[in-house]
Amino acid sequence: MTGKLTDRQKNVLDYLRSYQQQHGMSPTVREICVHFGLSSPAGVHKILRRLIEKNVLRSLSGKNRSWQLVGGPTGKSLPVFGSIAAGAPVEAIGECQDELPLDPGFFGSESCFALLVKGDSMIDAHIMDGDLAIIQPQPTVISGQIAAVLVDDLLVEATLKIFRRGKNGVELHAANSSHDPLVFEGSDAARVSIVGKFVGVIRRSG
Repeated sequence: MTGKLTDRQKNVLDYLRSYQQQHGMSPTVREICVHFGLSSPAGVHKILRRLIEKNVLRSLSGKNRSWQLVGGPTGKSLPVFGSIAAGAPVEAIGECQDELPLDPGFFGSESCFALLVKGDSMIDAHIMDGDLAIIQPQPTVISGQIAAVLVDDLLVEATLKIFRRGKNGVELHAANSSHDPLVFEGSDAARVSIVGKFVGVIRRSG
């Protein structure tokens, strides 16, 4: 079922979109109530049901903050893939696990996607555990840029690091002095390949 939204439905939908763009997740029903000055959640639940019926919202049943917009303001969504380590390389690239109601073009390219960050090795670059790292796919980056990097691509391992190219190979540096760089010299440098350049971050709170 689809149909024209009422003013109240549109206002709630706009709030959901704005909240998700800021926090990377949907608000709770209580937060919606507080935002609109409503004393009872019943009215909010009714509006959310109508938005689902009109195919502009979906619910991930059984989960808190489970409201997910169907497409962003332009009808486009930012795909979210599995974890990427901001520490030692871990399994990362796989099937799309989620979508955010954001136009990937906002970050500079329609091909951009998000990867969930795990670990603290990039905290001095203000990339925290639990953040969503926005990646622009490209096979090369300038030495010194932050990149999503595959190590031993047959194992599908990835890490988020500062990529540096030297005379004898490549180095993957953390933005945290407590982490040593990963060094790949000589033929080992071929074990490293670039997934894409880091172009932004979304902080997921709550």
